[in-house]
Amino acid sequence: MFSRSSAPPGRPAPPPRLGLLLLGFLLAAVWAESRDYYDLLGVNREATTREIRQAFKKLALTMHPDKNPNDDSAHEKFLQVNRAYEVLKDEDLRKKYDKYGEKGLDDQQGGRYESWNYYRYDFGIYDDDLEVITLDRGDFEAAVNSGEIWFINFYFPRCSHCHQLAPTWREVAKEMDGVIRIGAVNCGDNNRLCRSKGITSYPSLYLYRTGQKPEKYYGERSKENLVQFSMQFITTTVTELWQGNVFSEIERAFSSGLGWLITFCSETGDCLESRTRQKLAGMLDGLVKVGWMDCSSQEQLCDSFQVHGGSTAFFPPGSSLQQQGSVLWLQTLDSKEIYIQIINHLPDLELLTQDSFQRKLARHRWLVSFTFRDRSPASNEYKKLQALLRNDHIQVGRVDCLTDSALCQSLYIQKSCLAVFKGLGTHDFEIHHGKDVLYNIVGFARESVSAHVTTLQPDNFPSDRKEAWLVDFFAPWCPPCRALLPELRKASIQLAGQMKFGTLDCTIHQDLCSMYNIQAYPTTVIFNRSSVHEYEGQHSADGILEFIQDLVNPSVVVLDPAGFTERVKGRAEGQIWAVDFYAPWCGPCQALMPEWRRMARLLSGQILVGSLDCQRFQSFCQSQGVKSYPEVRLYPQNSRQPDRYMSYNGWHRDAQSLRVWALSSLPRVSVDLTPDSFSSLLSGRDHWVIDFYAPWCGPCQHFAPEFEVLARILKGEVRSGKVDCQAHYQTCQSAGVTAYPTVRFYPYLGTTRHHRGGEHVNSRDANVIADIIRQRLEQVSPRLHNKLKDEL
Repeated sequence: MFSRSSAPPGRPAPPPRLGLLLLGFLLAAVWAESRDYYDLLGVNREATTREIRQAFKKLALTMHPDKNPNDDSAHEKFLQVNRAYEVLKDEDLRKKYDKYGEKGLDDQQGGRYESWNYYRYDFGIYDDDLEVITLDRGDFEAAVNSGEIWFINFYFPRCSHCHQLAPTWREVAKEMDGVIRIGAVNCGDNNRLCRSKGITSYPSLYLYRTGQKPEKYYGERSKENLVQFSMQFITTTVTELWQGNVFSEIERAFSSGLGWLITFCSETGDCLESRTRQKLAGMLDGLVKVGWMDCSSQEQLCDSFQVHGGSTAFFPPGSSLQQQGSVLWLQTLDSKEIYIQIINHLPDLELLTQDSFQRKLARHRWLVSFTFRDRSPASNEYKKLQALLRNDHIQVGRVDCLTDSALCQSLYIQKSCLAVFKGLGTHDFEIHHGKDVLYNIVGFARESVSAHVTTLQPDNFPSDRKEAWLVDFFAPWCPPCRALLPELRKASIQLAGQMKFGTLDCTIHQDLCSMYNIQAYPTTVIFNRSSVHEYEGQHSADGILEFIQDLVNPSVVVLDPAGFTERVKGRAEGQIWAVDFYAPWCGPCQALMPEWRRMARLLSGQILVGSLDCQRFQSFCQSQGVKSYPEVRLYPQNSRQPDRYMSYNGWHRDAQSLRVWALSSLPRVSVDLTPDSFSSLLSGRDHWVIDFYAPWCGPCQHFAPEFEVLARILKGEVRSGKVDCQAHYQTCQSAGVTAYPTVRFYPYLGTTRHHRGGEHVNSRDANVIADIIRQRLEQVSPRLHNKLKDEL
């Protein structure tokens, strides 16, 4: 039976001897229920998923019952902490909790926990690492498509080989820091993501490059081998400079805005090793060219650079080779230190001012950094954005909001951020709310210029509702909000020209959010001219698209008491109704909603589907005997007993399971065939489609209602029959049936008799099978073809 939310039934008072035993549990329950989930974990509402995991791990190591064997309430207390963690780590559950509190959740979260040893040794191997970047399903695609190279370790917390690899993987991350990204995915927490990437064993190591097939690593898992494997994918060349090419190479780079890092090798002094040069070429790709010069054979050339021993220098773009003032001479051989010094020495992003802002942004797409104070050291990394976004034709600039405060105020920008302007000046832009790291920023910029999501303000908020809008009311500190934004961008591309998309920051525009009674984030609302609909469903592009499709062409009838009495109880002969009795605050009800709509579309034209809000019509639901939510009922064809219904008690509440259940109530259209009747149809004048099945076959049972749908679709054109291959084995064998279920089409071919084997149909979808058969009928029956054309 699937989960329901209901009040617990009354119970008699416990015997006195149990009172003391239960008292501890009751006190623990009261202690936990009186506390907010965020308070239980000791985090604020802005906490990231990583911060929530870290907080829970600390509590697990001290509060776990294994560590508190003498505390009778330890189990109940830890159950509540575990429940808080299970809810807050999940984006959808977190939103429901923020909006409805505990009553909006399924009772199943947090009911089980692991041993203390698991939390101590196996709970997220890389959660506390700075060098290894832990990715999840929310940022994986943005990372691997950012233009940077990623080497990713897919692991499982209980895998011993994964733990053995961890120290080596951390060493690889330190060695390759700045050259490529070293990441990790916890497949225990991201099972769906790992399955989608074809991960079947742990650890699995894959190298990702944008637009190319991932490369799996099969070699020995030593630091040297792993570094060597990853280095081969750094394709940036290191140029040997000599008298015949040095000046043309340097001038070519300078004309493209690139500087030169040159290491001069001599018998005295130090120059950079080959691997260090290659690493720096990868780290500085698109910003600086890397070369080396052999001063033992190019002595005169090295003298012209005033070099008389091994040394390394950076020549910024536009610098004069003869004037050494602008040249940066490096006193270190460490690649990371060299990288930092060069990045700091590069020119800053182009400064946009009040005078130039509108003019420049009206013609080109821009990624703009808005700053208020002294820029952080990390902002120097922004200098790489121009190179990373060059092929996307996105220019990069900055605005000093202390100098141009009026410009920033006009855009309602109150703190340092990045924003993409899409070529229409200030009328169409989107602010970045993701991680302040290059891969996330680059992914955002590429998505944003292709998508149709606009940052909303009071002056462009769609209050007149002349057009259809989807508005996402959010707060930047809210992790589920940040996870939803990429999905909105995907959905906006799918619905381009049909609906506009916008986001409204409720931490800035509190008045607008209060006007629409926004109480939790994110709250997504569809403004469809005169009507307003709040989105309830999964935070995914597909979920949003299905919801909008259902608004345009509703598949579920919204019932009230009068409508239920008139349409369901007073249903016409032959009508069947499926009704969902729900409460908006009920977690299982919310989970059912998108599946219910999907099921309704699958049943279109066969069964009528409705829903009734029992929070709004509580007394009516009570009069119908509804005691818990959701209550799913099927009211079958029987006008003489309008109150008769069947309740759904299945384990699964997905659309397909519900559809199969509902279809099982329909009267059969197909007929059972015996060996004699099967032989008769072969010489008859009708077209037949036959389902060969076995009663014990699970797929046959699942296909049975689908075959009845097919029989209804083709009724009047093709007759439908079923052959039980367990009871009539010889008949099925003579027809060449070797697997169940098997669908065969037996067309009437005029004077030609049917072939006993018929024509195999390789599908189990009623609509697909119907299309195949109708196409075949058009070939064998021109008259039928003309009739169908006339009907169309």
